[in-house]
Amino acid sequence: VQLVESGGGLVQPGGSLRLSCVASGSDFSRDAMGWYRQAPRKEREWVAAVSNGGSTLYTNSVKGRFTISRDNTKNHLYLQMNSVKPEDTAMYYCVVGSSVLALEEYDYTYSGQGTQVTVSS
Repeated sequence: VQLVESGGGLVQPGGSLRLSCVASGSDFSRDAMGWYRQAPRKEREWVAAVSNGGSTLYTNSVKGRFTISRDNTKNHLYLQMNSVKPEDTAMYYCVVGSSVLALEEYDYTYSGQGTQVTVSS
């Protein structure tokens, strides 16, 4: 099983970025998928999750700014990040788990290596 994130980079405050994750090695269409992030000297933080049926859940700090989506036909996961803020700077990780609530509680099965997002002017 492999999860590979991409799309990170340097973006100015107020800008947008789209993260992608390609999952391989298994069929994840029945699993929940999500994103975590970890900023320097901080603990890993749950960001968003999407169920196998498309239901979504977000941490409060990104509601209205980030949108999580998935393409089950391709085993792809996305995170559209709009109106980014400096506090969004972190390594972003793609994760797979049994349910959205499990992912919210950091109960995940697989995780990728991460893609760095830096928000700075």
